Amino acid sequence: MDRLIVSAAHKSSGKTTLSLGLCAALRSQGLRVQPFKKGPDYIDPMWLTQASGRPCYNLDPHLMTQAQILHLFARHAAQTDLSVVEGNKGLYDGLALDGSNSNAALAHMLGLPVLLVIDARGMTRGIAPLILGYQAFDKNIRIGGVILNRLGGSRHEAKLRAVVEHYTDVPVLGAVAEDSDLAVAERHLGLMPSNEHAQADALVQRIGQRIAQQVDLTQVRSLAASALPLADPRPTPASFSATCAKTVRIGLARDRAFGFYYPDDLEALQAAGAELLPFDTLQDAALPEQLDGLFIGGGFPELFMDQLQANTSLSSQIAQAIEDGLPVYAECGGLMYLAQTLNWKGHSCRMVGALSGNVNLHERPVGRGYVHLNATSQMPWPGLQGQQVHGHEFHYSSLDPAPEQSHCAWQVLRGHGIDGQVDGIVHRNVLASYAHLRSLGPRGWAPAFVDFVRRCRVGTPRTLAEH
Repeated sequence: MDRLIVSAAHKSSGKTTLSLGLCAALRSQGLRVQPFKKGPDYIDPMWLTQASGRPCYNLDPHLMTQAQILHLFARHAAQTDLSVVEGNKGLYDGLALDGSNSNAALAHMLGLPVLLVIDARGMTRGIAPLILGYQAFDKNIRIGGVILNRLGGSRHEAKLRAVVEHYTDVPVLGAVAEDSDLAVAERHLGLMPSNEHAQADALVQRIGQRIAQQVDLTQVRSLAASALPLADPRPTPASFSATCAKTVRIGLARDRAFGFYYPDDLEALQAAGAELLPFDTLQDAALPEQLDGLFIGGGFPELFMDQLQANTSLSSQIAQAIEDGLPVYAECGGLMYLAQTLNWKGHSCRMVGALSGNVNLHERPVGRGYVHLNATSQMPWPGLQGQQVHGHEFHYSSLDPAPEQSHCAWQVLRGHGIDGQVDGIVHRNVLASYAHLRSLGPRGWAPAFVDFVRRCRVGTPRTLAEH
């Protein structure tokens, strides 16, 4: 399993651009490249998927056990020629003081050689103690090469190469000039997702070509090939066996407004017996036929609020289906879509209206980071009743008025959720939450939701009226 991790001294060093450029460049050489992303993230993995042509999987030491990380990585890395893991923040950054959930810890767990990206703007001789310090800080980590990024010109590159060669034993595998053509557009919540970017494929191809010109891909491949054999992880139990269960049809909102889905979550839904039927909230006049449930994930509905409002045929059908008892799971952007109105920058648009309350967007994040949730008696899914789960949130919006706490499925132990105390609005057979969950193992949310959808289909739903 040839593999490496692209990390950096600090965030905003250009890891994402370098990672997707490497994926695109290596793919153009005919290699099967498997991307991974460390930590909770949707947008970077979407770009890495675009660049590699393969689904990008998240490796998150806070939300996953070591066994789950090893199993997920080995299962997908084994099917390809080379795996590229994009780190988050800096190499040694993380929540834990001991670094147990840092990029370095993940590199140690998976035996990943480190390709260190250094934002070299304004640096010359000072780059040497930086590299030496990163090498000395953790002897278990092997920094196998550096990429000098955002260089000011050929003279700057020559000085940096001379310093690194003289003072360290780390080879320079690439030197990338400051180049505005390599930038991915940013906005209020970070990078623009690839599903919204009109020229996403052209941009990825351009980045891949520039990286191929400025990075020694042969040396990168040699670094990845130098990884020691990865021990076969113990097999983890499948999330669900659907061999004896009837298939349920679940509509999946997937378009420019809603695109935040973890591929292993979707795979877990299918493994539990769900047939996923994508639909476009912006263009489709009706839902797919004969649905048993809906999953509306995260995204940026505020950017498409006028189009969402204009598609009254679909929104009215969704509202009626919810009142008729259709099971629905909505995360963050999905919650916003199901509310009465969406209000942003003095502009207001009508949404589906299935949930009471209006969504207001703010200049600063309302909820950001990992969340710990405890299921209340209102949790409608049997598989999660009485369970504590971990997830993450990143939202600039709030719901006004907030729902009664007695109508919420989650007690917030860490994080913000809806009001700092609860999350997960329960209405009819809807569960709508600001939290993003990962479905890992037999007690993940995916098999629980599919089981709930299946129960509703045979006439045994657990609705708010029964509480």
